[in-house]
Amino acid sequence: MSLESVRAFFAIHAPDVPIIEQSASTATVAEAAETLGVLPGQIAKTLSVRVGDAVMLIVARGDARLENRKTKDALGGRPRMLGAEEVEALTGHPVGGVCPFGLATPLAIYCDLSLKDFDIVYPAAGSRNASVRLTPDRLAGLTGAQWVDVCQPPA
Repeated sequence: MSLESVRAFFAIHAPDVPIIEQSASTATVAEAAETLGVLPGQIAKTLSVRVGDAVMLIVARGDARLENRKTKDALGGRPRMLGAEEVEALTGHPVGGVCPFGLATPLAIYCDLSLKDFDIVYPAAGSRNASVRLTPDRLAGLTGAQWVDVCQPPA
């Protein structure tokens, strides 16, 4: 699944968006920023969390951190990160390539307002060396994400 499910997603929903495959790893924010030649904040990291009984994805700028109080206020509870095996089982993507596209399981998706600090962001695309280039609004629109304010401002 993974990269192929992301390819299928974009073929249907946004054929104009190319998948950027790199020979170097883009699995971490630092690696992705270096490989793509962009600021770490422009990497749109996808966090897989559980709030209460609900599992969801939160997409935020790469250098932002979830803030428990904001998350509790916006989503009704404290976020708990999922383990790697559960992430891959639910999303179909390996850790380092998790993204809100081509998911194995339908999940609620939230985009943190921190993404709007940039005109262009780079979320992963289902593998540890693939990404896409999108505006934050296009990212949210393609995934049906709701905008939330759940992150601390970067230091």
